[in-house]
Amino acid sequence: MQSSFSDLEYAAKKKMTRRDRFLAQIEAVTPWAALEALIEP
Repeated sequence: MQSSFSDLEYAAKKKMTRRDRFLAQIEAVTPWAALEALIEP
């Protein structure tokens, strides 16, 4: 399903929830490359 211009505009103005802020903080401080290297077979 293709998004319309109004869908994209609304998504950009969506209020950031506490969950979204928390996940953004975790994303910023987590060394994903190092963790992936540890579990990569």
